[in-house]
Amino acid sequence: MTLQTRHITLHGRRILLHEQPAAETDEAIVLLHGIAGSAETWRPVLERCATLNRRVLALDLPGHGESDAPRADYGLGSMASVVRDVLAVSGVRHATVVGHSLGGGIALQFAYQFPEMCDRLVLVDSGGLGREVSPVLRAATLPGAQLTLALTINPATVAAARAATRVARLLGVSPKTETRELARHFGSLADPARRRAFLSIARGLLDLRGQRASAVEKLYLAADVPMLLIWGERDPLIPVAHGHRTAEVLPDSRLTVLENTKHFPHVADPDRFCLLLNEFVTETKPARLTLDDMVARLEAADPTDT
Repeated sequence: MTLQTRHITLHGRRILLHEQPAAETDEAIVLLHGIAGSAETWRPVLERCATLNRRVLALDLPGHGESDAPRADYGLGSMASVVRDVLAVSGVRHATVVGHSLGGGIALQFAYQFPEMCDRLVLVDSGGLGREVSPVLRAATLPGAQLTLALTINPATVAAARAATRVARLLGVSPKTETRELARHFGSLADPARRRAFLSIARGLLDLRGQRASAVEKLYLAADVPMLLIWGERDPLIPVAHGHRTAEVLPDSRLTVLENTKHFPHVADPDRFCLLLNEFVTETKPARLTLDDMVARLEAADPTDT
């Protein structure tokens, strides 16, 4: 079946959704991109969806890609609710949630808010699992960051960078796949509305010391949710140490570190990524938790409970 792309309207705002249907299955996978990205980052995975034999959805989160970028709440809880609503109107009641970078933080929040809908978690170089992040991301919280971004990333500078890339290719020099992907992410900030959304998200989740938003203290709530961690060994934005620490907290989780890979393993090695994802969803059973299950875990973890 061919990839389908459409806009859906939620609460008066448009969301772009890519979908790869699958025959004779009620299992779904939803792919969540990172900050300043879009569903296009999952294009190499979507092109290999036939190997997954499941319905696969990838959306442009609000403020990203071709979805609307209103002045709105871009917090993790709000984003997780958008994912819930997209799945609901698409007829999906349960899904394996795959999140890259910011998308990983949203996936964790989704599992916390909507446990009954989360079959499995796949966290790819995920945010929300440790304080340390690149100085480039922390700089977005500085006063004057909006003006700096507007001066350095705008239609003129993006056009110049693309022209330089074309010249380099003519000379036989081509940027590496992950470098191109990172440039595409930051290039999206030439659009003022998407730049505003980027800064809103960054300032909500980060400060000069690193990530403020953390899911670490809530990981015990996901102990019954099958979890796969995939990380680039050389990730300069979110260090692989976060993956190792999470795997220690959740010993039943799976961790795969891809050598010679940075922040975009699904782009750098999509064949390996899809193989890992397919093995994971094939070999594990969906969680299918209930609110009562979450309440039981909360009560069991409460030291004041008598």
